[in-house]
Amino acid sequence: MNDFITRYSYGGDEFIFVEMSEDMNLEVNFQAMAITEKLKKKNIPGVLDICPSNASYMVRYNPDELAANDLINELKQLESSVENLDDVVINSRLVDVPVLFEDPWTHEAVMQFRDRHQDPESTDIEYAARINGYDSKGEFIDAITGSPFLVSMIGFVPGLPFCFQIVPREKQIEVPKYVRPRTFTPERCFGFGGGFSVIYPVQGAGGYQMFGISATPVFDKEQKLPDFQESMVFPRQGDIFRYRSVSRDEYDAIREQVEAGTFEYRKKEFQFKPDDVLKDPDAFSQKVLRRLYND
Repeated sequence: MNDFITRYSYGGDEFIFVEMSEDMNLEVNFQAMAITEKLKKKNIPGVLDICPSNASYMVRYNPDELAANDLINELKQLESSVENLDDVVINSRLVDVPVLFEDPWTHEAVMQFRDRHQDPESTDIEYAARINGYDSKGEFIDAITGSPFLVSMIGFVPGLPFCFQIVPREKQIEVPKYVRPRTFTPERCFGFGGGFSVIYPVQGAGGYQMFGISATPVFDKEQKLPDFQESMVFPRQGDIFRYRSVSRDEYDAIREQVEAGTFEYRKKEFQFKPDDVLKDPDAFSQKVLRRLYND
Protein backbone atom coordinates (compact mmCIF):
# COMPACT_ATOMS: atom_id res chain seq x y z
CA MET A 1 0.00 0.00 0.00
CA ASN A 2 1.43 3.37 -1.05
CA ASP A 3 0.62 6.08 1.53
CA PHE A 4 2.73 8.71 -0.22
CA ILE A 5 0.82 11.84 -1.28
CA THR A 6 1.64 12.67 -4.88
CA ARG A 7 3.73 15.81 -5.35
CA TYR A 8 3.12 18.10 -8.32
CA SER A 9 6.05 20.46 -8.83
CA TYR A 10 6.69 23.30 -11.29
CA GLY A 11 9.90 23.01 -13.31
CA GLY A 12 10.57 26.48 -14.68
CA ASP A 13 7.98 27.69 -17.21
CA GLU A 14 7.63 24.52 -19.28
CA PHE A 15 7.68 21.44 -17.04
CA ILE A 16 5.53 19.71 -14.44
CA PHE A 17 7.23 17.01 -12.39
CA VAL A 18 4.98 14.47 -10.68
CA GLU A 19 6.43 12.30 -7.91
CA MET A 20 4.13 9.42 -6.96
CA SER A 21 6.35 7.60 -4.46
CA GLU A 22 9.74 7.94 -2.80
CA ASP A 23 10.55 4.28 -3.44
CA MET A 24 10.04 2.08 -6.45
CA ASN A 25 7.31 -0.53 -6.36
CA LEU A 26 5.46 -2.23 -9.16
CA GLU A 27 2.03 -0.84 -8.27
CA VAL A 28 3.22 2.77 -8.49
CA ASN A 29 5.11 2.06 -11.70
CA PHE A 30 1.97 0.60 -13.27
CA GLN A 31 -0.03 3.65 -12.17
CA ALA A 32 2.52 6.07 -13.64
CA MET A 33 2.58 4.00 -16.83
CA ALA A 34 -1.21 4.12 -17.10
CA ILE A 35 -1.39 7.88 -16.43
CA THR A 36 1.18 8.77 -19.07
CA GLU A 37 -0.43 6.44 -21.60
CA LYS A 38 -3.83 8.03 -21.02
CA LEU A 39 -2.32 11.50 -21.24
CA LYS A 40 -0.70 10.61 -24.56
CA LYS A 41 -4.00 9.36 -25.98
CA LYS A 42 -5.79 12.58 -24.94
CA ASN A 43 -3.53 14.55 -27.30
CA ILE A 44 -4.05 17.74 -25.28
CA PRO A 45 -3.03 20.91 -27.17
CA GLY A 46 0.09 22.37 -25.57
CA VAL A 47 1.48 19.10 -24.21
CA LEU A 48 4.86 18.69 -25.92
CA ASP A 49 6.63 15.77 -24.24
CA ILE A 50 5.71 13.05 -21.76
CA CYS A 51 8.55 11.34 -19.90
CA PRO A 52 7.54 8.39 -17.66
CA SER A 53 9.93 7.19 -14.98
CA ASN A 54 10.04 4.51 -12.28
CA ALA A 55 7.86 6.16 -9.64
CA SER A 56 7.33 9.56 -11.25
CA TYR A 57 6.88 11.27 -14.57
CA MET A 58 7.47 14.66 -16.18
CA VAL A 59 5.43 16.61 -18.71
CA ARG A 60 6.74 19.39 -20.90
CA TYR A 61 4.10 21.87 -22.08
CA ASN A 62 3.78 25.15 -23.97
CA PRO A 63 2.68 27.81 -21.43
CA ASP A 64 1.30 29.95 -24.26
CA GLU A 65 -1.21 27.21 -25.05
CA LEU A 66 -1.79 25.51 -21.71
CA ALA A 67 -1.81 26.93 -18.20
CA ALA A 68 0.24 24.99 -15.65
CA ASN A 69 -2.62 24.73 -13.16
CA ASP A 70 -4.99 23.44 -15.83
CA LEU A 71 -2.47 20.76 -16.71
CA ILE A 72 -2.02 19.80 -13.06
CA ASN A 73 -5.80 19.50 -12.62
CA GLU A 74 -5.91 17.21 -15.66
CA LEU A 75 -3.09 15.07 -14.24
CA LYS A 76 -4.86 14.79 -10.88
CA GLN A 77 -8.00 13.54 -12.63
CA LEU A 78 -5.94 10.97 -14.49
CA GLU A 79 -4.36 9.84 -11.23
CA SER A 80 -7.80 9.33 -9.70
CA SER A 81 -8.82 7.26 -12.71
CA VAL A 82 -6.01 4.74 -12.17
CA GLU A 83 -6.18 4.32 -8.40
CA ASN A 84 -7.96 1.07 -9.18
CA LEU A 85 -5.87 -0.82 -11.72
CA ASP A 86 -8.58 -3.36 -12.58
CA ASP A 87 -9.29 -1.79 -15.98
CA VAL A 88 -5.65 -1.17 -16.93
CA VAL A 89 -4.22 -3.40 -19.67
CA ILE A 90 -0.53 -3.20 -20.58
CA ASN A 91 0.61 -4.05 -24.09
CA SER A 92 3.97 -5.70 -23.69
CA ARG A 93 6.57 -7.89 -25.37
CA LEU A 94 8.31 -10.86 -23.83
CA VAL A 95 11.97 -10.76 -24.86
CA ASP A 96 14.85 -13.22 -24.48
CA VAL A 97 18.06 -11.27 -23.72
CA PRO A 98 21.26 -13.38 -23.88
CA VAL A 99 23.92 -12.34 -21.34
CA LEU A 100 27.47 -13.60 -20.96
CA PHE A 101 28.21 -13.30 -17.24
CA GLU A 102 31.77 -12.50 -16.14
CA ASP A 103 32.91 -11.84 -19.70
CA PRO A 104 36.54 -10.78 -20.25
CA TRP A 105 35.76 -7.21 -21.38
CA THR A 106 33.58 -6.31 -18.42
CA HIS A 107 35.95 -8.13 -16.07
CA GLU A 108 38.81 -5.95 -17.31
CA ALA A 109 36.76 -2.84 -16.48
CA VAL A 110 35.81 -4.30 -13.10
CA MET A 111 39.45 -4.78 -12.17
CA GLN A 112 40.46 -1.36 -13.49
CA PHE A 113 38.27 0.46 -10.99
CA ARG A 114 38.65 -1.53 -7.77
CA ASP A 115 39.74 1.64 -5.93
CA ARG A 116 36.22 3.04 -6.43
CA HIS A 117 34.42 -0.03 -5.11
CA GLN A 118 33.03 -0.95 -1.68
CA ASP A 119 35.11 -4.14 -1.63
CA PRO A 120 38.34 -3.83 -3.69
CA GLU A 121 39.29 -7.42 -2.81
CA SER A 122 36.36 -9.01 -4.69
CA THR A 123 34.71 -8.65 -8.09
CA ASP A 124 31.35 -6.92 -8.49
CA ILE A 125 29.44 -10.17 -8.85
CA GLU A 126 31.19 -11.79 -5.87
CA TYR A 127 30.36 -8.77 -3.73
CA ALA A 128 26.73 -8.63 -4.89
CA ALA A 129 26.21 -12.35 -4.32
CA ARG A 130 27.60 -12.12 -0.79
CA ILE A 131 25.56 -9.11 0.37
CA ASN A 132 22.38 -10.66 -1.02
CA GLY A 133 22.94 -13.86 0.95
CA TYR A 134 23.96 -16.24 -1.83
CA ASP A 135 26.62 -18.89 -1.21
CA SER A 136 28.07 -18.73 -4.72
CA LYS A 137 28.16 -16.70 -7.90
CA GLY A 138 26.31 -19.52 -9.64
CA GLU A 139 23.37 -19.29 -7.22
CA PHE A 140 23.31 -15.53 -7.65
CA ILE A 141 23.24 -15.79 -11.46
CA ASP A 142 20.43 -18.36 -11.16
CA ALA A 143 18.44 -15.84 -9.10
CA ILE A 144 18.89 -13.18 -11.78
CA THR A 145 17.96 -15.47 -14.66
CA GLY A 146 15.25 -17.41 -12.82
CA SER A 147 12.58 -14.69 -13.02
CA PRO A 148 11.96 -12.06 -15.70
CA PHE A 149 12.28 -8.29 -15.33
CA LEU A 150 9.78 -5.53 -16.15
CA VAL A 151 11.20 -2.63 -18.16
CA SER A 152 10.04 0.10 -15.80
CA MET A 153 11.51 3.08 -17.69
CA ILE A 154 13.86 4.07 -20.48
CA GLY A 155 16.45 6.74 -19.85
CA PHE A 156 19.62 8.12 -18.31
CA VAL A 157 21.21 7.68 -21.74
CA PRO A 158 19.22 6.91 -24.93
CA GLY A 159 17.98 3.35 -25.00
CA LEU A 160 19.01 2.29 -21.49
CA PRO A 161 16.32 0.04 -19.96
CA PHE A 162 15.80 0.17 -16.21
CA CYS A 163 14.40 -3.25 -15.27
CA PHE A 164 12.74 -4.36 -12.03
CA GLN A 165 12.57 -8.09 -11.33
CA ILE A 166 9.13 -9.66 -11.06
CA VAL A 167 9.53 -11.42 -7.72
CA PRO A 168 8.08 -10.86 -4.25
CA ARG A 169 9.68 -7.89 -2.50
CA GLU A 170 11.59 -10.10 -0.04
CA LYS A 171 13.35 -11.77 -2.99
CA GLN A 172 14.43 -8.54 -4.66
CA ILE A 173 18.14 -8.29 -5.39
CA GLU A 174 19.62 -4.98 -4.24
CA VAL A 175 23.14 -3.65 -4.59
CA PRO A 176 24.65 -0.19 -4.05
CA LYS A 177 26.33 1.77 -6.81
CA TYR A 178 30.09 2.24 -6.78
CA VAL A 179 31.45 4.56 -4.07
CA ARG A 180 32.75 6.79 -6.89
CA PRO A 181 31.65 6.63 -10.53
CA ARG A 182 33.79 4.96 -13.18
CA THR A 183 35.06 6.80 -16.23
CA PHE A 184 34.53 3.71 -18.40
CA THR A 185 31.80 1.11 -18.84
CA PRO A 186 31.77 -1.27 -21.83
CA GLU A 187 29.01 -1.01 -24.40
CA ARG A 188 26.20 -3.51 -23.67
CA CYS A 189 27.42 -4.04 -20.09
CA PHE A 190 24.82 -5.79 -17.94
CA GLY A 191 24.80 -3.84 -14.69
CA PHE A 192 22.85 -3.64 -11.44
CA GLY A 193 22.25 -0.76 -9.05
CA GLY A 194 19.70 -0.43 -6.27
CA GLY A 195 16.88 -2.76 -7.28
CA PHE A 196 17.39 -2.26 -11.03
CA SER A 197 19.22 -4.08 -13.77
CA VAL A 198 20.39 -2.14 -16.83
CA ILE A 199 22.10 -2.65 -20.15
CA TYR A 200 24.41 0.22 -21.03
CA PRO A 201 23.60 1.13 -24.67
CA VAL A 202 26.99 2.68 -25.40
CA GLN A 203 30.45 2.90 -23.88
CA GLY A 204 30.71 5.58 -21.21
CA ALA A 205 30.91 6.46 -17.55
CA GLY A 206 28.84 4.61 -14.95
CA GLY A 207 28.38 3.55 -11.38
CA TYR A 208 26.33 0.34 -11.40
CA GLN A 209 27.86 -2.98 -10.43
CA MET A 210 29.03 -4.83 -13.57
CA PHE A 211 28.07 -8.50 -13.90
CA GLY A 212 28.45 -9.31 -17.59
CA ILE A 213 27.65 -8.22 -21.13
CA SER A 214 24.60 -8.57 -23.36
CA ALA A 215 25.26 -10.26 -26.68
CA THR A 216 22.63 -8.03 -28.27
CA PRO A 217 22.25 -4.25 -28.57
CA VAL A 218 19.47 -2.15 -27.10
CA PHE A 219 20.42 0.87 -29.24
CA ASP A 220 21.12 0.92 -32.98
CA LYS A 221 21.73 4.43 -34.30
CA GLU A 222 21.93 3.23 -37.89
CA GLN A 223 18.78 1.07 -37.50
CA LYS A 224 20.36 -1.78 -39.45
CA LEU A 225 18.88 -4.67 -37.48
CA PRO A 226 15.30 -5.88 -38.11
CA ASP A 227 14.17 -5.09 -34.55
CA PHE A 228 15.20 -1.44 -34.91
CA GLN A 229 13.33 -0.49 -38.08
CA GLU A 230 10.72 1.59 -36.23
CA SER A 231 13.08 3.08 -33.66
CA MET A 232 16.79 3.20 -32.90
CA VAL A 233 15.83 2.23 -29.32
CA PHE A 234 14.63 -1.34 -28.84
CA PRO A 235 13.28 -1.47 -25.24
CA ARG A 236 9.83 -0.09 -24.45
CA GLN A 237 8.39 0.67 -21.06
CA GLY A 238 6.23 -2.32 -20.11
CA ASP A 239 8.36 -4.89 -21.93
CA ILE A 240 9.34 -7.98 -19.96
CA PHE A 241 12.95 -9.12 -20.34
CA ARG A 242 14.23 -12.55 -19.43
CA TYR A 243 18.01 -12.43 -19.02
CA ARG A 244 19.37 -15.78 -20.14
CA SER A 245 22.90 -16.89 -19.25
CA VAL A 246 24.82 -18.01 -22.35
CA SER A 247 28.20 -19.62 -23.02
CA ARG A 248 31.05 -17.87 -24.81
CA ASP A 249 30.37 -19.96 -27.92
CA GLU A 250 26.72 -18.88 -28.08
CA TYR A 251 27.72 -15.30 -27.34
CA ASP A 252 30.16 -15.30 -30.27
CA ALA A 253 27.57 -16.86 -32.59
CA ILE A 254 25.01 -14.18 -31.69
CA ARG A 255 27.59 -11.42 -32.19
CA GLU A 256 28.25 -12.77 -35.70
CA GLN A 257 24.53 -12.46 -36.47
CA VAL A 258 24.46 -8.93 -35.08
CA GLU A 259 27.47 -7.90 -37.16
CA ALA A 260 25.89 -9.46 -40.25
CA GLY A 261 22.68 -7.50 -39.65
CA THR A 262 20.52 -10.62 -39.40
CA PHE A 263 19.92 -10.97 -35.66
CA GLU A 264 16.36 -10.76 -34.34
CA TYR A 265 15.34 -11.00 -30.70
CA ARG A 266 13.26 -13.95 -29.62
CA LYS A 267 10.10 -12.13 -28.57
CA LYS A 268 6.34 -12.51 -28.29
CA GLU A 269 3.55 -9.97 -28.03
CA PHE A 270 1.87 -10.13 -24.64
CA GLN A 271 -0.95 -8.38 -22.78
CA PHE A 272 -1.39 -8.39 -19.04
CA LYS A 273 -3.12 -6.61 -16.20
CA PRO A 274 -1.16 -5.20 -13.25
CA ASP A 275 -3.11 -7.38 -10.81
CA ASP A 276 -1.76 -10.45 -12.62
CA VAL A 277 1.68 -9.41 -11.40
CA LEU A 278 0.83 -7.87 -8.03
CA LYS A 279 -1.26 -10.75 -6.66
CA ASP A 280 1.22 -13.55 -7.43
CA PRO A 281 4.50 -12.43 -9.02
CA ASP A 282 6.00 -15.94 -8.92
CA ALA A 283 3.07 -17.47 -10.81
CA PHE A 284 3.11 -14.61 -13.31
CA SER A 285 6.85 -15.07 -13.91
CA GLN A 286 6.39 -18.76 -14.63
CA LYS A 287 3.55 -17.95 -17.04
CA VAL A 288 5.83 -15.49 -18.85
CA LEU A 289 8.61 -18.07 -19.22
CA ARG A 290 6.21 -20.70 -20.55
CA ARG A 291 4.76 -18.25 -23.04
CA LEU A 292 8.15 -17.06 -24.24
CA TYR A 293 9.79 -20.46 -24.69
CA ASN A 294 7.05 -23.04 -25.06
CA ASP A 295 3.75 -21.64 -26.31
